[in-house]
Parts: sequence; structure tokens; C-alpha cells
Amino acid sequence: MKASSLLQESKMNFEDKLGQHGIHVRRITLKILQINAGKFCNQTCVHCHVDAGPKRTEIMSTKTAERILGLLANTPSIDLVDFTGGAPELNPAFRSMVIRARSLGRRVIDRCNLTVLFVNGQEDLAELFRDNCVEVIASLPCYSRENVDKQRGRGVFDKSIDALRKLNSLGYGVEGSGLRLDLVYNPGGDFLPQSQGKLEKQYKKELLEQFEISFNRLYTMTNMPIKRWEKYLEHTGQREHYRELLVNAFNPQAVDNLMCRTLISVGWDGQLYDCDFNQMLEIPVGGRLRTIWDIESFEEFNEGVIATGTHCFGCTAGTGSSCGGSLIHNT
Repeated sequence: MKASSLLQESKMNFEDKLGQHGIHVRRITLKILQINAGKFCNQTCVHCHVDAGPKRTEIMSTKTAERILGLLANTPSIDLVDFTGGAPELNPAFRSMVIRARSLGRRVIDRCNLTVLFVNGQEDLAELFRDNCVEVIASLPCYSRENVDKQRGRGVFDKSIDALRKLNSLGYGVEGSGLRLDLVYNPGGDFLPQSQGKLEKQYKKELLEQFEISFNRLYTMTNMPIKRWEKYLEHTGQREHYRELLVNAFNPQAVDNLMCRTLISVGWDGQLYDCDFNQMLEIPVGGRLRTIWDIESFEEFNEGVIATGTHCFGCTAGTGSSCGGSLIHNT
């Protein structure tokens, strides 16, 4: 189905639900610029909504990266740059983008799969993070070797633990260092995440006792039924059950904190989206195709329309879900 058809069909469903609660979703002032540096990755994770992997060739060019940083300089309201992928660190322009964003006075987040620290040519990556005060959000869907390797690939857990130890040795996740190390939990099946607060306590206990690893925060994220995760659900016969679960768990309290209200997402090719999930479904920003070459500042999207779809139920289910974890912090 074409993106326009998908948008028309799915918008009705989610917006009907919003209408039942008298809710309308619009963007407010932009605070976050999320950059997808490409779909190339050294891992192939079951839950990946990007469908990233070692065979993907889509990667952001230096010209596109430079244009994005120029637009960032023209958008003072954005104070956080969030790099994602694939493995964003494998883009040749990644390091210069990080340094430039920091020189503009913006906070920088890197969404790191941890094992990338051991890819040839990335041996000094952790030091780059430290030297530029990059905030690391690292994927670790469980503190169990069996669960992580099942979801992310054989041997990933042990490499992830080694990477976390290296980051800890540089001060990441250590109290008083100022170097943030947050972890991300993704469910391994057709269910919603547990309470973020309770799971964080459990993670901290297990990782400290078993591996002497410390970190700052744990983010729980709901898996989106798109791309590779949707294929997994179809293969296991859980697709419809999972979609129903998300719809039935709709929580209107999560809507005010949706990440799309303060975020703009840029694809590897410079196209613009309301969020990373819309990007993967090729639903353009506000439902209208725009690129970085069509604008002079990201501020043009302040107070703008947000394109929605059935996948948005994933962000509003239970306690809500975003790139910053749960949207409701009362559990």
C-alpha cells in the first residue's frame, strides 16, 4: 500500500480514538532534532522497526549532513540532537556532525547498540563520546544473556557487557561524572513493557551484582508493529493480537507527552518526518512531502499538523512510549 493510502486509512482509526476523548494532536515548539544517519548496521535485531542490518546501503551523505547542521544553526529552539540509525556511528560523517552540533551548544544523544564499539575503526568511539559529552542511550533489552542473544543475535550480550564496562571506565553512568549512560528495554514478545521504574531498579540490581555495571536511567519502549517486528509478529501468528493489544491499551493521558509534539525527524536522504516511526512508513511530515532543501529553518514546523496512523497506538498504549521511554511516570 502506498504511503498516501496508508495515511488516509490509518489516520481515520487513530484520530477517531482521539476524537472520542476530545483530543487533538499538534506540534508545539520544536526542541529535538532526530537524525537517522542511515540503515547500515552491524546487527540484525528481531524487534528493529528500521529493518536495519549489515546489507543495507542507505546512508546519509556529507552534503546532506552539512545542510542539516546549517538548518540546526538557524533553529535556536532546538536544544537536543538525537542520532539514530541503523548504527549512526558507522556513517563517515557521524563524528563531524557530533562535533559541529556540540560547537553549536546543543546537547547530543547517540542511540548506540553497544557492539559497534568493537567494529574495526571504531576503537576510539567511546573516547569521542566522552570528549564531546555525548549522552549515550544504549540498547540492552534484558540483563539475561539468553534473552538478549535471542532478540539481537548470538554473542551480542557478552559484547554489550564489555562495551558497558568500557563506558563505565570512562565515567559513563558514574555518579558525579556528568556523563549520561541510559539503557533501553524492548519487550521480547507480544506484550507491553513492565513498569519503567520497577524494571529500572531490577536492571540496576542485576547489572551491578553480576557485572559491576552502573547506569543512569532505564527507558522502556513499546515495539512498533512495523518493518521487521511486524514480519516477526506475522511469522509467529501474533500480529492481530498485538495490534488489538495496543488499541485496547490506549491511554489518553499519554497524548500530551508524545515525542512528535516537540520533535522533527530527518531521514538519511534529507526527507522530513514527524517521528522516526513515520519515517519508516514513509509518511511525510504533516502528510506533505518536504525535504531539508525546501526550508531555511526547522522552525517552519512549529505549531504544525502531525501525520498519524494506527502505529501511533504503540506510543499511547499503557504508560505510553517514546524515544525517552515511558510517557507517564506514576508506576
